[in-house]
Formats: sequence, C-alpha cells, structure tokens
Amino acid sequence: MQMIKRASSAMASIPCSRVRSELCLRPGMRQLCLRKGLVFGFLHLLSTPLKTLRGASRSLRVTQFCNVSSMSSSLQIELVPCLRDNYAYLIHDMDTGTVGVVDPSEAVPVIDALSRKNRNLTYILNTHHHHDHIGGNEELKARYGAKVIGSGVDKDRIPGIDMVLNDGDKWMFAGHEVLVMDTPGHTRGHISFYFSGPGSMFTGDTLLSLSCGRLFEGTPEQMLASLRKIISLPDDTKIYCGHEYTLIPTTLKMEKACNPFLRTSSIEIRQYLDIPTTASDAEALGAIRRAKDSF
Repeated sequence: MQMIKRASSAMASIPCSRVRSELCLRPGMRQLCLRKGLVFGFLHLLSTPLKTLRGASRSLRVTQFCNVSSMSSSLQIELVPCLRDNYAYLIHDMDTGTVGVVDPSEAVPVIDALSRKNRNLTYILNTHHHHDHIGGNEELKARYGAKVIGSGVDKDRIPGIDMVLNDGDKWMFAGHEVLVMDTPGHTRGHISFYFSGPGSMFTGDTLLSLSCGRLFEGTPEQMLASLRKIISLPDDTKIYCGHEYTLIPTTLKMEKACNPFLRTSSIEIRQYLDIPTTASDAEALGAIRRAKDSF
C-alpha cells in the first residue's frame, strides 16, 4: 500500500533520539513512547505538524500527571501500569478515603498500588467488557468488597457487576458528580465517565490520544457520534484513556488540533487517503480507521 510506504519513509527520516526526546513520557518507572514506528509515521503524516504536539505537551506539562496528580482540591488520580500496554486508574478522594479504580485489566498491580498506601477499594468502574479492562474485577471485588459499575448494555458481559449506569445518568463518587455517557463504536456497550468538577474524563477505548478505538462491534457512524459527544465538553477537559502507547493524559483542545479521527473534514487527510470530497464524515472516519488497522 503506497500510504504505508510513505509512512515508513517518513519515519525513517526521523532519528530515534529525536522521537524519544520529544514524545516520551515517564510515569513512575515505566517509559511511555509512541513506540511503533509505522504508527508514529502514520500519525505524523495525518496530524498537524510535530511542533504542535511538542508545544501542546509543554503547555500541558504532561510529566506532572504521570504518577499521581490532583483532579481537584480533594481528588487524586494514580496511573497503574497493567499487562503489556494498559493503564488502570486509581481515584482517591482525600476527604473521605473513598477509592475507585477504572478499568483494572489485572488485579495484582492494583493491589500493590493500594497496599503501598494502605488503602481499601470502594468502586470498580468499567468502560467496557473487554478482558484488558475487566480482567481484575472478580479478584478485586473478592478482596475488598468493592462495587462493580458498568454499562446497562453490557451488564451480562461485565463480571461481578453490581450497579448499571446508562447514558445521561449522574452518579456520585464521594460527593463528586460523575456524568455517564454512552460512547459505543469500539464495543456496543462502551461508556465513558466524566468527573465534571475537576473536568476529567475516562474514555476507555473510545477516544485515545491521536486515535480512537478499533471498531470491533460498532460502526463508523456510532464512533463518530461518540467522539462528537465527548468533544462537546470543555476544551480543557483532561482525557485519561486506556493504553500506554498513547500520550497520557491529553486534553480535548489538543485532540481537536491533532487527532485525525476528530478532523474527518480535513482536506489534507482526505486527499492523502483518497477519500472523496463527497464522502460523509463517518465514511472518512471509517477510511482513516481502516488505514490504521492495516499497520
């Protein structure tokens, strides 16, 4: 495929040291990079110039978020590396001691993180049913008595589920309002959690930095609608997504400027992928996703 050759060529022209110095983050002891050369080349070609990413990263002061960061005056979030390239997120309310975990793909790293600070676990929040987001549910629930929360659409596919939430529901986490949004496309029962007070959102595998999730169970139309729903939130909303190979965290402002899946009307992207000008935005998103899937 000509596009892949051009992407490979573009990546070959960028020294590895340059890529490392500009796109690497270090949460805890682990290094976060866009490590796959072809993926980086593809995103480099389809996104705004790399200097935009560098400037945005500096303005976000990304490294400050990469271990424990404040979501508000009383909420803290901790990134917990899991599996090969996943993240779970521990949310701690300092006033009440309430702790939640988002998408625990395995139990042991979460248990270790809780044990280091002598904390209990109150809630388990799942964005969708894939094993790399729910694999630790049952062990964590058995150990801590935590309540499992997930989508009503996926209630039969999320192990240990206690509470079902649907689009538009508002749930309280230790006095902090959480808005639930249906965001299907990656899976049919995918939901995202928006903590409105601190302006932070957990998007699972719907919105990823510079990308979106694969369309395993949904359609381009569904994914486009989900992404538009998310980007209707304030530009300074912090996005916490589910995989280590993406820039974590990011903001909606940065994604609107750089993410090709949010720029489906871009003339440059359409020309590059031979997407007709008459194609709908959903058709364009499908074409961009297929191009990325082929790497």
